[in-house]
Amino acid sequence: MDKSRSRGAIALLAVLHAVGATVLVALVVFATPSNADTTWSVVPADANGPDGRSVIDVELAAGQQVTEHVAVVNRSAQPVDFAIDANDGYLTAKGYFDMRPSDAKPVDGGSWVGIPDKVTIAGGATAIVPVQISIPKNATPGDHPAGVTASIDTVSGQVRVQNRVGVRLNIRVSGVYTAKVQVTAMRADYRGSWNPFAAGSVDVTYTVANVGNVRLAPDARLLTSSFAGESGWSDTSEAKAREIMPGSSRTFTARVTGVWPMGSITTKLVSIPSPAGRPLPGITAERVAIATTVVAVPWPQLAVLVLLVLVVVALRVTGSRRRRRVATPVVLNRPGTPLGA
Repeated sequence: MDKSRSRGAIALLAVLHAVGATVLVALVVFATPSNADTTWSVVPADANGPDGRSVIDVELAAGQQVTEHVAVVNRSAQPVDFAIDANDGYLTAKGYFDMRPSDAKPVDGGSWVGIPDKVTIAGGATAIVPVQISIPKNATPGDHPAGVTASIDTVSGQVRVQNRVGVRLNIRVSGVYTAKVQVTAMRADYRGSWNPFAAGSVDVTYTVANVGNVRLAPDARLLTSSFAGESGWSDTSEAKAREIMPGSSRTFTARVTGVWPMGSITTKLVSIPSPAGRPLPGITAERVAIATTVVAVPWPQLAVLVLLVLVVVALRVTGSRRRRRVATPVVLNRPGTPLGA
């Protein structure tokens, strides 16, 4: 983790602790309760200590088990009693990994994790906590996310706050894998510019559901087409920003720029399922395409056209009047003819 990300993570934790929130991270993070000088971190480990991983990836067949480890580092000067918890994992609406509250009973991957209830760690010491993962014989193939946290409770007035820091577990049960998505609720809105010589953009909102059994980070490609031509957009964000868990869905937004308002604009989205995490050789994922149409009236361009027409009409009218003035005969008095005769 670079310094800027570390500072950002620490700042985020401080804000969440202030409102009594729960945090699960997959990297080294130092947690600081609001009313004590207690800091700690939780990282993946082997039996000897931290092993440099950021998450724990496990792939087992139904009925198998394995023992992993996490290292809980007490960075405080005093001994601390940490509660150890395991539960099902999920992604927030913004794509951050989290896990269910400690008082919620796990129903999926979290229920397969065996850990001690608590551990006491001396000041400045590290405890290696065994994490036993036992896959039920009737477990379905695919991904079953979970997490393990070390936490302490703090009390501020009448408010009890649980501060949790943990490690992500990517549990995959081997078998027949399916990588498949569905795209729904697609909407396109045209955002024009009042500058008649500048193109506008199409804002697209769509929902992608993971209807397979493995974690996916689908690529997205957008193409707008109209009388004025075509414009494209591709999602270049990191895979973790696009990740969707099996059985879950996420809503994304995108903006296609360089689109001229020339009547009907068709926007086509192509979603390409791509497995997140470990590769899945031999797994082919079918692309999903969906399209919608929005009408963009070129008001600024029409205003310019109307103005040009008015200018042309005005010039023609002015020119016609000038020509009539030039063509009108001027009668001069002949010599000897009195004025007014």
